[in-house]
Order: sequence, then structure tokens, then C-alpha cells
Amino acid sequence: MHTPRTDARRPWRRPLPLLAATVLTAALLPAAPAAADPICSVAYNVTNDWGSGFTADVTVTNQGQAVSPWSLGWDFPGSQRITNAWNATVSQTGASVTATAPAWAPGLATGQSATFGFQGTGSGAAPTEFTLNGVSCDDGEDPGPEEGELLVSPESLSVDPGGSATFDVHLSSAPEDDVAVNVERTSGSDALAVTGGADLTFTADDWGTAQEVTVTSSGDGTGDPAQAVFTVAADGYDPVTVTVRERSGAANAYEAEFLTQYDKLKDPDSGYFREFDGLLVPYHSVETLIVEAPDHGHATTSEAYSYYLWLEATYGRITGDWAPFNAAWASMETFIIPGTSDQPTNASYDPSAPATYIPESIDPSDYPMELDQGVQTGQDPLANELSSTYGTDEVYGMHWLLDVDNTYGFGFCGDGTDDAPGYINTFQRGSNESVWETVPHPSCDTFEHGGPNGYLDLFTDDANYSQQWRYTNAPDADARAVQVAYQAHEWASAQGNEAAIADSVSDAARMGDYLRYAMFDKYFKEVGDCVGPQACAPGSGKDSAHYLMSWYYAWGGALGSAEYPWAWRIGGSSAHQGYQNVMAAYALSEVDALTPESPTGAQDWATSLDRQLEFIQWLQSADGGIAGGATNSWEGDYGQPPAGTPTFHGMFYDEKPVWHDPPSNRWFGFQIWDMERVAEYHRITGDERAGDILDAWIPWAIDNTTVGTDGEFAIPADMEWSGAPDTWTGTSTGNPNLRVEVVSHNQDVGIAAGLAKTLMHYSAATGHEESLEVAEGLLDALLHHEDELGIAIPEVRSDYRRFDDPYDSPDGGLYVPDGWTGTMPNGDVIDSDSTFVSIRSFYEDDPDWPKVQAYLDGGPAPEFTYHRFWSQVDVATALAVHGELFG
Repeated sequence: MHTPRTDARRPWRRPLPLLAATVLTAALLPAAPAAADPICSVAYNVTNDWGSGFTADVTVTNQGQAVSPWSLGWDFPGSQRITNAWNATVSQTGASVTATAPAWAPGLATGQSATFGFQGTGSGAAPTEFTLNGVSCDDGEDPGPEEGELLVSPESLSVDPGGSATFDVHLSSAPEDDVAVNVERTSGSDALAVTGGADLTFTADDWGTAQEVTVTSSGDGTGDPAQAVFTVAADGYDPVTVTVRERSGAANAYEAEFLTQYDKLKDPDSGYFREFDGLLVPYHSVETLIVEAPDHGHATTSEAYSYYLWLEATYGRITGDWAPFNAAWASMETFIIPGTSDQPTNASYDPSAPATYIPESIDPSDYPMELDQGVQTGQDPLANELSSTYGTDEVYGMHWLLDVDNTYGFGFCGDGTDDAPGYINTFQRGSNESVWETVPHPSCDTFEHGGPNGYLDLFTDDANYSQQWRYTNAPDADARAVQVAYQAHEWASAQGNEAAIADSVSDAARMGDYLRYAMFDKYFKEVGDCVGPQACAPGSGKDSAHYLMSWYYAWGGALGSAEYPWAWRIGGSSAHQGYQNVMAAYALSEVDALTPESPTGAQDWATSLDRQLEFIQWLQSADGGIAGGATNSWEGDYGQPPAGTPTFHGMFYDEKPVWHDPPSNRWFGFQIWDMERVAEYHRITGDERAGDILDAWIPWAIDNTTVGTDGEFAIPADMEWSGAPDTWTGTSTGNPNLRVEVVSHNQDVGIAAGLAKTLMHYSAATGHEESLEVAEGLLDALLHHEDELGIAIPEVRSDYRRFDDPYDSPDGGLYVPDGWTGTMPNGDVIDSDSTFVSIRSFYEDDPDWPKVQAYLDGGPAPEFTYHRFWSQVDVATALAVHGELFG
């Protein structure tokens, strides 16, 4: 079983603020009175103890010789069991615990300290004796060479043809005598050779200082990439091997163009990423003044992370270098998957009562909505299985939105600091709340900002409010991450490199296990003809599963309340066709490397694969386009839908599920995101169900697309729908009464690239020549719009008139209840007179603001040229798909 990588997350983040009821215990070991100096001291602090469980921080200080990697051991005085850990890998056998250094910081120099934390069950009684690398902290003796190891980093290496690369070697502990280390090629191509550091010597003084070994390629980039294994050996030590591979290059002009776009995206001067401690975090866009789903360009989304993985997986296919893909996964784990300290009270979650029911409303002015304790919710059938499988109560999924530059000023967990991205949220008030009507708020609400109850009483009406954490997952992004991990696994395996990304692929399977929360009704009610919050039966087992990808799942809990810890989880009742991902379902149900470890995970995904294909068939219009979706909770409160509303496995047809401003299935992009995955799945598996869907969809898409010369092209932008599908009985009727009309076109570069990928997958599977011709025409047109940052086309933003719209404007503006007052971290006032920009006054300092202000003053709608990260990756990977499938 793959060990959860709790050590890889947020190594530099401070612990959550302690509340008044926090219990603090400190055990700082004094220097031993023996003649030998102590080799370490340990501060063991219980930061929270609620009787049945506790959290603790541990700081170990090395007072002896340098060690790498360090390993701290102790025995608990009682029956405590560790359930989660962060900033160290922690294992436990009986009462004995071992905490090992994280991969990013393996060593402890003399005088250096390392801090890690964990959550456990039982009392917080502190241990009193500790060992460092097997030696008592009170003991001055170091382990002899018989306990030592040869350590290398990294264990696999890529090198450019004709270039050089290095890896480091050192010892794990001080030797009694000098150690001579030899490095030589023991198998593989003689085009790779050690050109520096073949003979190394380590002494008792420098054993922990890394020495460098250089490997050089004599290749010229032609032929198959060279590969070799180098063995690091010394008398009395187990040998260690390092695998070195030559990077391959572009095999054709399309792959060469991918590498050109890749270099632009990764160039620090381009502005697509911000670096934190060696890890890259992608922005939503290079430009800061942009309002769409994220309300600022230097926010980022789980969607952007999934595209970051896609970029690096494609780079690995073309070059054979998988280190950037692993780095992208590590960044995702560190920054946008909440770590254990970010979701601290999951141990208090009760799967038999997942959450308190709160009805939704289609009108933001109906908020805050009152909690209804009288509505019975169903049972969560996943929690115990997942906790048992992975040994943790935490959820392994991405939160959808980060403030990368701390633009809002919430900081991390409301602390206001600017040293890391902070989890934030915006949408919170029903299907008609557009981005222009949102109040940004921290995911960790400590009441430091907003009003007396933070931001909570803008959304929920309750007698008492508790400081709390809460996260929302966008299943489309997690599913895309799984899809990309599948691609990476296939490509790396074809190169013989599958071991290089095995940990990341295993983590993708784990992510897919938790992604099943998106398959369940929001309150785990039975799926099918669910009308009335009281009448709709609470589910048990899997009868609350619709097996589709819903719009979200979410989880949250108390912020460290020692007296009343609690946590909750919800699924999602509404499913949009654009979020379905048959590729992820296929990978998680059919591919060994992606098979979830839980007992029922693979079977749930097999059911989901069939259900998703049925869903898309059911929603396909007579014209070919795919309609909106379905819901198990009409208008979010289990209401009664209009008479005659068609159903799918008992769920009600919804033309525009989840959001209405603008209607969620108006945008052509959701057609592409879904159908590209259907086309890839069809190419790989030959599934005739997918083929039938594509045979109707592809001609419709081509008929509504034009490609001219010199960069001219137009693809569908907005669509209007009429009629409805027939009730699903297991076979498609062709839906003669469901129609779609394309009412506008545009030049969205990301969606044009996605359309090209869809057409190429279809052509590769069927030999359809027109699909390939249109795809190549689109790629050629896109390359006519290349600039120094990527591929971009100016766009007019008439919707920016809404920056200062009041609530009662024709388009609708920000709603704040009369009498509610608060402030944003920068002092912007929040009240019933607020507008989008009045609570985001930082926009008025943006260099692009004068164009918006001129528009608000009566001038023409402003024009912007945006470089959205996901769009640029879509273009780059579309070029690579052509190189892969057609050369």
C-alpha cells in the first residue's frame, strides 16, 4: 500500500491559531548530566486536546554532528495512535513511533531544528524520551559505520543529448574511518559516462556534506535516447543505483512548436507562475485585471493545476524527463490540497449525520438561509472505508480557489500574512449569484475579517457561529488530474520510465477514491424522484449515489475547538454534462496503476463509466450538441419540478444546472471539455457508445466552425436550447424535441485548441479526414496569433460595465442585507451600498484600470489581450497531440 504523502504539504506554514480552550504541554529534554554531550533536544507541544484526540507539534534540534536523513523516535506513555502527520513521514508500531525527515529537507546540520506535527487519538500525554537516528537524545555516541547508508539524490536523472547533469552523494552518519566511494556505469549505453566525481572520499568531518557526480551524454539527439544505470558503491555499505536517461527531443514540427510554447509558459519572465520554496504555483492568467470564475488574474484554481499537470505530462512524453511532472504534483499537494493541519477536526466527523441541511435559493437576496435541524440526512458510505484504507480522516482533494499573491489580504487561515497562497472562496449564494455578486471570504474564517461573525452570517442564519474551516472541490479538475496521470503513466511506461512517476500516479488513484464524493446527493438522500426535504428519504449504503460527476463536493469543520470539535461533508446533487470525464472513470476502473486501494472504489468507477456514457447519450440533442444536465434536488431545496420534466435514473432534467447567470450550458467550452474526453476514450477503447455520440456531435461542431486564411477562424461561443430530452429508459431516442442553436461565434484560443484535440482523437480512431483537416486548420490559425507570451487574441469585455453595478441594477449587483456591515482586510467597507469594485478597491490601482474607468464613464467597452494559463496549455498540448497521433 502506498503511504500517504502527508509529509509533502505546506512545510513552511505555521500551525493553526490556538483557541482559548487549547491545552499546551511542553517536554523540553534537558542536557544529560553524563560526560557525553546530548545529541539532540526535543520540544513536544500538545496544541489541542479534546479528550478522545489531540494535535501536537514537535521540534527536534540536532546538537551533535550533522545527520541526513534524520529520524526521531519515541514511545507513547498510553494508547495514543497517530492518524495524520505533516512535515514528516510518521509510522507507528504499538506504542513506538518513528518520524522521518521530509524529502525536501532530509538533513539536520549541527544546531539546526526541524518542526513537524500530527493528529492522534487518545489523550495528549507527552512522551519523555526520544532518539535521533536510533541514539538516545541524552547519549553522545553516534552510530558506527555499520549502521550507515550511502545516500543519493535524485535516484533518477535526465540529461540533454550532448549535455551534462549531476546527482549528489553523501553518507547517512559519521564513519569511524574515511570512506572511499566509487561511481561507475554498470549497465546501459556507453553514450552516458561519469565525467566528474567518479571517486569520492568522505570523512568523519564531512560525511553529511553532499558531493557532486557529473554524468555526460555524448549523444547528438539522433536515434533512440540513451539510458544507463550507475552504481554508487563503498566497502561496508549497500550499493545504490542511479538511472540516467537522455532526454529525447521533438520528433516533428508540431512537437517542436509544443516545446516553443512550453518554454514561454515556463519562462519566469512570462509571469505564468509564482515560485514558493522551489515549487511553482500557476496563476489563472498573466494579467491581473480579469473577472470570470476567479475574480482576479493572480488567483488560481484547481482547474489551472490540472492543466499544469497536463503540460508537464506532455513534456515528459516528448523529452523523457518526468521530474517536472512530479514537481507539479508536489506543488498541488503542497498548496491546493489541504493538508492535515488545514482540516484539523476530521476525526470528529460522524458519517451517520454528514451535515445539517440548509436549503438553497435561486435568489441571492434570500440569503442568509436558515439551518434546518429537522431534515434528516442520509448516511455517508465512503468515510469509514476511506479512513480504514488510508489511515487518515482527512480528505485528499483540491480546494478550488487560491489567492496566490494574497491580493485580498486574508493570508493563511485569516492571519493576514503574505508568505503563501491562501484558501479563499467566492460563490456561496445559489444559482443566480454570478461572479459580479460575490463576497470573497477566507476558507478559514477566524472572524478576523468581515463582520462580528466573519462572513458566515452572509450565507447561513444560525443562533451561534463558530470559527471554522471549509473547502469546496471542483470535480472536473480532480478528474482531469486523474486523466492526465493516466496519460503520464502510459507514456512513461512506453519509455520504460513508469517507476519515475509511480508515487504521483498512486496519489492520483487515491485522489480518485475521494473524488467519489462527487457521485453522491448533497445530503446523501436517495437518488430518484426526490421531492421535499422531509419526504425525500435519507440514503443508506450506495442508494444516495447517482454515479455522475456533480458540480462540487465540500467538507469543513471547527477550528480547533477543544470542547466541541465537529466536522461535516456534503456531496453534490446536480450534474452538468461538461464535468463528466469518462477517461478518469476508465482509468480508475480498468487500469491497474490507477486502481483505488479502497474495497469498492474500482467498482464505483466502473458503474460511473457506464452511467456517464448513458448521461451524455440522454442529453444529446437532435442537432448533435449536448444539453445541460440533471439534478436530484430541484432548485437546491428538493423542490417539485414542473409537470412533465424528463428524468434520468430518477433525476430531473435541468437545462442549466447549478448556475444561471449566465446559463451554465450556454458556453460552448463545456461541450469541448466533455467531448474531448469522450473522443480520447473512444480512440483508446473503441467503445461504440462513445463512437455513436461522436458520430452525431462531430458533424454539428464542424458545421458551426469556420477556418479561413492568415489566422482567420471562428468557433461557436454561445448556444440557446429549446425543448427537452425524452425520459431515459436505457436507449437513446434521438431526442427529436431537444434542439440547440449556435447564436454567436468567437476566437477563444483555448476552446479552439480543445476542439482541435477532439477532432484529432476522432480522426485517429475513425480515419475521418475532414476532422483532421479542420483540426490542422485551427492549429495553423492559432499559430498566426503568437506573441512573446503565447497565443492570444484581443477580446472586448462589455460585461465590465458590472464593476460598479448596485444591487438593484438591471444586470444585478452585489447584495448585502440591510444592516449588515463589515470590512475587507484592506478596510473596504461591506454594506448594502457595496458594489463589486467597492469591496475590491485594489482594482483601481491596477495598471489596466483606466480602460475600465473610461468605459464606466461612458466610453467604449475595453479590449484586453489575455493569456489564461489553461488556454495556453490547451494550445500547447493540442500541438503535441498532433505530433503524437499524426507526426
